[in-house]
Amino acid sequence: MAVRADLNVSLDGSATTTDQTPENPFGDDWGRLVHAYTATRTFRERVLGDTSGEGTTGVDERYARDYFEEVGAEIMGAGMFGLHQHADDPDWRGWWGDEPPFRVPVYVLTHTPRASIEFANGTVFHFIEATPEEALALAVEAASGGDVRIGGGVDVVRQFLRAGLIDRLHLAVAPLVIGSGERIWDGLRGIEQNHDVRSEVAESGVVHVTFTRR
Repeated sequence: MAVRADLNVSLDGSATTTDQTPENPFGDDWGRLVHAYTATRTFRERVLGDTSGEGTTGVDERYARDYFEEVGAEIMGAGMFGLHQHADDPDWRGWWGDEPPFRVPVYVLTHTPRASIEFANGTVFHFIEATPEEALALAVEAASGGDVRIGGGVDVVRQFLRAGLIDRLHLAVAPLVIGSGERIWDGLRGIEQNHDVRSEVAESGVVHVTFTRR
């Protein structure tokens, strides 16, 4: 069993963007940041439900496929689930429609209690107020020997990194500079000293950097 995290980041380490508008709620930068991932065959099938076989292959596809493999449970922040934008909507069920791509128990860190939400494909969202250690203990038990993925957002991943709870961190570094947003490395100076670091360049120009805890 391993505790894993995967993030798309810019050359300057930003994992979020700030150019959203009411007319363009995701902004242009977000699409550029995650383009290589969302173009893969795995993303199109697992997230969009596209079974046509369309999508890129190669290095980006391999990492996209690995993102879902052997995961038995997930932990994410309230923002990733959408509670920050939909805090007053008791019927909000997440961004992913009736078939969320997780297919495992998902623990959403929040200060606002909600009833669990279960989907037919095996995804169950549990809403908990817990420390990283407490949340991880619940997820490890639910994973039944599978990996636990720390899904995001970036602040949640940083909390788990600072606590020394992540075994493997994968960053897909897109060849663009955002110049704002939340950066993965803030408060984590010297983290590379306790990790083995491997990098691989994809056909898209994205550099996949993996930090494995010694």
